[in-house]
Amino acid sequence: MLKELFSVFKSDSLMQRAYERSYKMLDLTHTMFLQSREVLREKDQKLADISINDEDLEINKYQKEVRKDVFEHLLLAGTDELASGLVLVSIVIDLERIGDYTKNIVEIATEHTAMLKLGMYDKELVVLENDVIEYFSQASNCFKKSDEVLGRKLLSEYSSVSRKCDELIMSLLRGEDGTISVSSAVALTLYIRSLKRIYSHLRNIVTSVVNPFHRIGFRPKKKK
Repeated sequence: MLKELFSVFKSDSLMQRAYERSYKMLDLTHTMFLQSREVLREKDQKLADISINDEDLEINKYQKEVRKDVFEHLLLAGTDELASGLVLVSIVIDLERIGDYTKNIVEIATEHTAMLKLGMYDKELVVLENDVIEYFSQASNCFKKSDEVLGRKLLSEYSSVSRKCDELIMSLLRGEDGTISVSSAVALTLYIRSLKRIYSHLRNIVTSVVNPFHRIGFRPKKKK
C-alpha cells in the first residue's frame, strides 16, 4: 500500500510534510522506547528527573499536524487519494499509542524503584526484549523504504512475540516462581503487556507496507 503513496508525496507538499513528520514520530517513539526500557531494567535507583512527557507531547503535536496536512490535501485532491490519506492517519495513530505505552513503562519504573527482579523469567524476558528491540528497528526500515519483502519477512519471523508475552503473563498469574515479590510480579506483568502492545502497533505499521488499507493489522494474503 505504501508504494502507492510515493507518487502522491512527490507531487504535493502537504503530503510530503505529513510523511516526513511520520518519520520523525517513528524515530522519536523508538528513542522513547529504548529510554523507558533502560529506566525500568537497568537502573537500581530511579532518577527523579527522568521523564518522557516532553517527547510524548511532541508525538501528539506531530499526530495533529499529520492529520491536518492529510485533511487539507484531501480537500484539494478529492476522494481519489482518500485511501492514501487514511493509511498515513492510521500509521500515526499506531505511533501515538506506542508513545503512550513507553510512558506506561516509565510509570512502572517510577513506582517500582528498585531494579526489576526477574527470577526464573530472566532469560525468556531478555529474549523477548531483544525481539521487540530488533523488530522496532527493522519495522522502521521497512516503513521508511516501503520494503514489502522485508515486511513479509518480519510478519513471518516475529509472529510468535505475542504468544510468548501471553505465556509469560499466564505463568506469572499462576505464581510459578515463588521467589518473585508481589510488587515485582505486578511490575513485570505490566511491562510484558506493554511490550506486547508496542509490538502489535509496530506490526500494524508493517502490514500497511504489504496490505491494502482494509487489511492493515491482518496477515497478508498468500500470493497465488
